[in-house]
Amino acid sequence: MFNRILKASIILAILCTVILLGAFIYAYEEISLDADKLINYKPETSSVILDRNGEKLAYVFKKQHRLYARYDEIPGVLVEGLVAMEDTRFFEHNGVNPDAILRAIVKDIKAGSFVEGGSTLTQQLIKNKLLSNEKKLTRKIKEAILALKIEHELSKEQIIERYLNEISYGNNYFGVKTAANGYFHKELNELTLKESAMLVGIPNAPSFYNPLRHYERTLNRANNVLYRMKSIGWITQSDYLKAVKESPKVYKTSLTQNIAPYIVDEVVRRFRGKLGDIRTGGYQIYTTIDMKQQAIAKEAVAYAFKRALKKYKENPENTTLNGAFVAVESKTGDILAMVGGVAYKKSVFNRVTQAKRQPGSAFKPFIYQTALDMGYNPATPLTDLARTFEYTYKGKKKIWAPKNYERDFKGFISLREALVHSRNLATINLVADLGVNTIRNRLKFLDVPHIPKDMSIALGNLGLSPLKMAQIFSVFANEGHMIEPRLVSAIISREGAVIYETRPKEISDFTTPPQAYLMTDILKDVVKRGTGRNAQVKGLELAGKTGTTNNGVDAWFCGYSPTIEAIVWFGRDNNKPIGKRATGGALAAPAFAYYYQKLLTLYPDTKRVFDIPSGVFKGEYEGKSELYTKISPLPNSYKKRVVDPYAQMLGEDDEESEVINLEEETDMAETLNIDEDLNGMQQEEDDPLHPKRKVPQRPVSEDSGELF
Repeated sequence: MFNRILKASIILAILCTVILLGAFIYAYEEISLDADKLINYKPETSSVILDRNGEKLAYVFKKQHRLYARYDEIPGVLVEGLVAMEDTRFFEHNGVNPDAILRAIVKDIKAGSFVEGGSTLTQQLIKNKLLSNEKKLTRKIKEAILALKIEHELSKEQIIERYLNEISYGNNYFGVKTAANGYFHKELNELTLKESAMLVGIPNAPSFYNPLRHYERTLNRANNVLYRMKSIGWITQSDYLKAVKESPKVYKTSLTQNIAPYIVDEVVRRFRGKLGDIRTGGYQIYTTIDMKQQAIAKEAVAYAFKRALKKYKENPENTTLNGAFVAVESKTGDILAMVGGVAYKKSVFNRVTQAKRQPGSAFKPFIYQTALDMGYNPATPLTDLARTFEYTYKGKKKIWAPKNYERDFKGFISLREALVHSRNLATINLVADLGVNTIRNRLKFLDVPHIPKDMSIALGNLGLSPLKMAQIFSVFANEGHMIEPRLVSAIISREGAVIYETRPKEISDFTTPPQAYLMTDILKDVVKRGTGRNAQVKGLELAGKTGTTNNGVDAWFCGYSPTIEAIVWFGRDNNKPIGKRATGGALAAPAFAYYYQKLLTLYPDTKRVFDIPSGVFKGEYEGKSELYTKISPLPNSYKKRVVDPYAQMLGEDDEESEVINLEEETDMAETLNIDEDLNGMQQEEDDPLHPKRKVPQRPVSEDSGELF
């Protein structure tokens, strides 16, 4: 009888063992998909946006803020502290610690409930990443099976790396590198022993041991970690005593800390849908921004904004007035500073890149440059007289009678003086003389969108963003060569590979350096004695143009130094008039001047004087000194005494300057094909007022359109 019972028991035991073994094998295979999430671990990792010098602007992330740390980045004492507190035999077991489980079972039986789980670090990692926190037997069995599989697939170092990158440290910091950066403003290799011990203790109960809310409690927990390490001989007595006395400084770092929000938003917007989600890819995104210049640009906008509010007696909380500023390095197109509005908290709309406003008179230099490139000279007389235009609108005849801002007219005025004082009538008559189609064809070189097909082109009647204005204004700041502004220079992947890199994108040669310098010289006069006098900065040559639209709706200043161009805009977000005498010179120019004054303090070695390219000459016309080039000779053929500006710069004696017959020189220029770079242009008949000029026939690119 006994033998039969024993035999049946053995058979039953064997069957149970086979069934359990089969279930185990089945479960082991079934959880492979779950285990794969840890084996091929790719957590959401925050990306960091940096300025050109590596200064951090902001972290961007989706749900969890996590900075990934490789195992070789993690301090040894931090790993030792973790193992000492959580799983002393971690490097000895295979994922499950039988001794710890037995101790836990005894405690649970005594308590009559689950009070201790006996989990290894591997099991804790599985619970955090793959399973729930429910204290059920089924979950513990699955956890143990997963632990065995993970330990079979990964090394101990890989498990530690995943553990320290996955767990929460409170304050929405995920991963030990994130916590070190957030709480201590340090990299992992900069942590002290006490700081490492604090980080070891926090994950046990992130809210309870949050150092921002419970600092003393966190220190006590850290001291327990240190004591445990000392008691098992992993740190010395002296190290222990020194660390226990330490009270590290903890920083309250906001997750939304962002010192350049308009820039960060623009970066995210530009790369939305590209390179995956940049908020979770762990990228290092290098911008072209110089945060020192960004700071003074922000100050400049605030300064001019405060002046405007005082002028119009408005409350900053209720006003609809706003402003924008962008600075670009002329040679490279690098955006050095971008301020999209006076207050990001009030409005996240980026007026530098997203607003389309009428540039008004700030657009006039492009018309005048067209004239210069067609043979006009800064001394060429223009007609500054009233003129009316008849047109049809919705079947009805209308009359347009434009006026000068000053409500007067000069009769005749030189091209230079017309632009220096922003004379509307002279500009309109110049457009009539050149022809609207001629100017429109010329502007296609610059990819200017929505070019007006009527005389309103003379007054800048089109919508452009400040960034687009910076792009097209580069033809003056960059010696006739347009360059597209760039914001991001490089993107580096989490693995350290450069996956995106840009170089300056050159668009077209709008004009030649000598011709562009003629415009620069005129725009220097705008600042010295014209509508842009408020933009002056002592000790620095500046060139620029004011822009004011009808009824004072938009106020601009667009200008440049020998190295940097800056575009400033002020207006109301509701497109209403700003107020009386709301001109670009009164509202925008002060911000421009403030920026450059601070720039000289910031970078005293800044280049301060414009270079004069070869091919620019100085002569006299009607008793006044004037510049000219072979394309833009002085208005008549009288023999004049001519001085090369380079000779003056070198201090050569004026008495030895050469007297040139301008008529002969002009003829020589035609013979030598000195304007062979201006392809696609044809001769027009000369007239008594203007010399021979060139009319552009086709753009450099047929891909004319809006870039921003």
